[in-house]
Amino acid sequence: MSSENKVAYVDSNLYRIRHSAAHVMAQAVIEMFPDGKVAIGPPIEDGFYYDFDLPRPLTPEDIDILEKRMREIIAGDYKFEKEILQADEARKIFADQPYKLELIDGLEEGGFDEYGEPLDEKPEISIYTQDRFVDLCRGPHVANTGEINPDAIKLLNVAGAYWRGDERRPMLQRIYGTAWESADDLEQYLWKLEEARKRDHRRLGRDLDLFSVNEEVGPGLILWHPKGGMVRKLAEDYCREEHEIGGYEFVYSPHIGKAHLWETSGHLDWYQENMYSPLDIEGQEYYLKPMNCPFHVQIFKSRTRSYRDLPQRFAEWGTVYRYERSGVLHGLLRVRGFTQDDAHLFVRPDQMPEEIDRVLEFSLNILRAFGFKDFQAYLSTRNPEKAAGEPEQWLAPTKALRNALERAEIPFQVDEGEATFYGPKIDLKVRDALGREWQLSTIQFDFTLPERFDLTYVGEDGQDHRPYMIHRALLGSMERFMGVLIEHFAGAFPVWLAPVQAVLIPIADRHYDYAHQVADKLGEVGLRVEVDERGERMNAKIRDAQNQKIPYMLVIGDREVEAESVSVRLRSEETLGAMKISEFLDRAESDIRARV
Repeated sequence: MSSENKVAYVDSNLYRIRHSAAHVMAQAVIEMFPDGKVAIGPPIEDGFYYDFDLPRPLTPEDIDILEKRMREIIAGDYKFEKEILQADEARKIFADQPYKLELIDGLEEGGFDEYGEPLDEKPEISIYTQDRFVDLCRGPHVANTGEINPDAIKLLNVAGAYWRGDERRPMLQRIYGTAWESADDLEQYLWKLEEARKRDHRRLGRDLDLFSVNEEVGPGLILWHPKGGMVRKLAEDYCREEHEIGGYEFVYSPHIGKAHLWETSGHLDWYQENMYSPLDIEGQEYYLKPMNCPFHVQIFKSRTRSYRDLPQRFAEWGTVYRYERSGVLHGLLRVRGFTQDDAHLFVRPDQMPEEIDRVLEFSLNILRAFGFKDFQAYLSTRNPEKAAGEPEQWLAPTKALRNALERAEIPFQVDEGEATFYGPKIDLKVRDALGREWQLSTIQFDFTLPERFDLTYVGEDGQDHRPYMIHRALLGSMERFMGVLIEHFAGAFPVWLAPVQAVLIPIADRHYDYAHQVADKLGEVGLRVEVDERGERMNAKIRDAQNQKIPYMLVIGDREVEAESVSVRLRSEETLGAMKISEFLDRAESDIRARV
């Protein structure tokens, strides 16, 4: 959610409803477990959660009881009453609540709010009371519990969560819930959750044999199986071809680099918490690369460049390594080792606006080819607390990025202070089949690395000049992109990306020879086909092929052998009937060209 959307959400009635529902849930939990300890319970994008330290694990039966009790509290129409306190007064109220006491300390010092989030200024300390429940809270809430629609609330699940996200602190039980203004809104949301569950790339990755994560290898490190590897290869091959057409040159770089390289780039100053510990090689420290850019800089710097040589566009599918806590790892979407479809563009200052326009349009065209049509852009601006260079150096590139978005007529929002340390950036997000927003492409301006590495080109005047640099990840991480792609298509990839495009299903043993002859013909023109020779009935083979999301099922019986044809079924369960081999090939090739 962008900073602008967050502000609008916090000011909305829905936010107040969810915040209030969280307190109602907490009251129900403490009534069930009077000795329970309460931590934090904020509204979130689609609902709310609350963390508890309880004497035993919660069960599904507990959740049903809690939800019933919530509706009783709501029916009580209790007022939410606010009171501002001094820190010592608050400590007396929460004397038996250690997590609240820790939060009160943070509030008194001015460093953290009641959710443990850092603050810029010292806040007031306030509590909210409804019925017999009191909690440390700054609000806002609805006026009374009766303003929460009892038919529009639902407790969803329980998960583990470390206190303040710290693995060294206690593990708490986090109850997730949702609340809406109407029962219809809740029903629509629950449908969306069920659809998202069906599309979960981790489940589909297992069911379709695409990838796995193995504890013997390590969490957050992906093993690509042949089918998943094929989809990824096809995606990368298409993108590489488009890059060549687009004037990019391919480079390759190592997986480690000396500490001095990362000191010069600024990563050890600004990014070290996301890097792995150094390796000692012959008395010198080396780091696994978290990014490819310093290597591309060195390639640019390897010889004298003329103004005629620019722009230089270096592209690499480079694998990088970034430290992520085990608790946040999530299938393909949050990993520790991943491959970026990275590019770095070195341009003259006069080329910058045109090059940004060019790379933005290039990114959009690639994403459209993968079936994404709905885009939202976010322009991230300078963070005063974590920014290289002087503020005035950020003005021109920020304006250039903004102008590019306006010229492309892409809807965008400004994320104030969200830029990384070395320059403003555009994040392109796509909406998938369920309307969920995913961040993919990034276009980042950089004036700091050319300075740090003393990059120059010889200008028309014969003097040295400083180039500008643009970082660009188009699909972003291939791992994340594949996760998004799997969920967008629910594993039913368009024909051009399907790892198996057609399966031949002979009805009886006597049809095997003809099935293999057809498979050879289809294979000769590049179709990816399999012959199902299992001793299963035809309907079972068709059902299994549909479950495997294979686009075409080609059934072969006596009539098909005699007519030198195949009977074509689609994974949508539509039956196209008998087709000559050439007719089927025309259909398949048409679908591939159309990328459907």
